[in-house]
Amino acid sequence: MAIIKIGELLKLKGLDTNKRIKLVRHKDARQKQFINGVEVEGNPYDWYRNDKDKFIAYQSEQHRDVFKNVDYIVSFIGENGTIARFIGIYKIEGPDNERNTNKYCYKMTEVEGFDELKERIIIDWGPSAISWHQWLNDKNDKEIIEITPGFDHIFPGYEKIALTLAQLKNIILEKEYPEWKKMLSAVNCIYIITDRKTGKNYIGSTYGKEGIWGRWKEYAKTGGHGNNVTLQKLYDQDNNYPNNFSWSILETLSISISSYEAINIEKCYKQKLGTLAFGLNNN
Repeated sequence: MAIIKIGELLKLKGLDTNKRIKLVRHKDARQKQFINGVEVEGNPYDWYRNDKDKFIAYQSEQHRDVFKNVDYIVSFIGENGTIARFIGIYKIEGPDNERNTNKYCYKMTEVEGFDELKERIIIDWGPSAISWHQWLNDKNDKEIIEITPGFDHIFPGYEKIALTLAQLKNIILEKEYPEWKKMLSAVNCIYIITDRKTGKNYIGSTYGKEGIWGRWKEYAKTGGHGNNVTLQKLYDQDNNYPNNFSWSILETLSISISSYEAINIEKCYKQKLGTLAFGLNNN
């Protein structure tokens, strides 16, 4: 038995549940869709994690007038099976007739006061046949099955790390998850940054007492370029370009390794993977 349901919790946090409210679960297997009349690649999960503006645009236009007479939507991202993660409450301000699309479009603004619950509350949406949008009422109120620290709180192991820029910022700057900080501060490494748009790679190494955590923190703080010349050029041309990057670890190194030793191992990987001739390294 659940301790509390989502409607009950949001009411306790200040949501007026006497308003006309819909629960909305976003999960779409298509990899290409039209947003604002333009075909784009991706899915709601990726957009929410990496490009919030695109996600909001996706959420606010629909093929049918599903948000007619709706005051608020309680928004969720669909995860495995019928699981859904709470990502915010949005007030429907009315139709948006200025958008360049033949869909139903809505002006919506996020409601403040629910940040401590965002990305942490997990519900079970129910059988797959249930509609992705439902009125919030006693019948449809969903049981909260888990409260987590957030999307990325579990450290998966060094060999399984593949972080987008949004995840890097979330883990290191925004949430500073203790387990991640402990594990990334315990070792140095040879790491690889993959440009998922072109397939090109950048090889780097970490050394020093702050380990991987210290070096990757610089990438998070600088918007993804970490003061690397080639990566910064891509950033300067388009501040959003590092959203294409993914950070992974090729080999862990001792926390006490010298810069000389780490850089020599880094050079070997650059030769093996050809990142000087065909990738993003320039020295």
